[in-house]
Amino acid sequence: MESVRIAPAEGLLCYPCRAVPPMFARAVAYAVYQDELREMIHLLKYERMRGVAKVLGGMLAEAVLMLHAEAAPELAVVAVPLFPAKQRERGYNQSELLADAAIGELRRSAPEWKLRRETGVLARQRDTRSQFELNPVARRRNLEGAFAADASRLVPGCEVLLVDDIYTTGATARECARVLRRAGAGKVWVATLARAQTPRVALWEENGMRAAQG
Repeated sequence: MESVRIAPAEGLLCYPCRAVPPMFARAVAYAVYQDELREMIHLLKYERMRGVAKVLGGMLAEAVLMLHAEAAPELAVVAVPLFPAKQRERGYNQSELLADAAIGELRRSAPEWKLRRETGVLARQRDTRSQFELNPVARRRNLEGAFAADASRLVPGCEVLLVDDIYTTGATARECARVLRRAGAGKVWVATLARAQTPRVALWEENGMRAAQG
């Protein structure tokens, strides 16, 4: 299932990507953030059930395969980082677990594709509010200066696969892609396990436009 960057039924760019094109090439997601998938993500993120990552990683691998024909034969896989204090509290970064599980699955299903997870490339420099309840304008402000990329850990011009659990309005993906491109990445692809439902994204867009105008 395509991410919210592309409207599946119409093949059109969503409003944020028409207004300000993102610095990532394409974003894909396995399914909508609802029902059983939502419950499984909650088990992983908030109930510390790490074993769920293997099942979810297989789903993420299916999303990543959508990029197979477009992305480079070798990809540096980078998981969206947590703020260090939050990761210590949780005990792990769920995006790293998902990335590792997806890579393991893809080594079996697409062995010709070389995916290697890189550590230390992205860092979250400051803690941020939870993005999920914020409108698009607040999301962008919330993430300003939140991430930094270490250029010494990237091969100049390489293609990066950015992995996260949920794609809502794309603010996190946009900011991470921006700093990765500035650090030397040639292209950034985005793969997430889930994407927000289109009606909810539309509501955030409407609220964001009103906030910007007000």
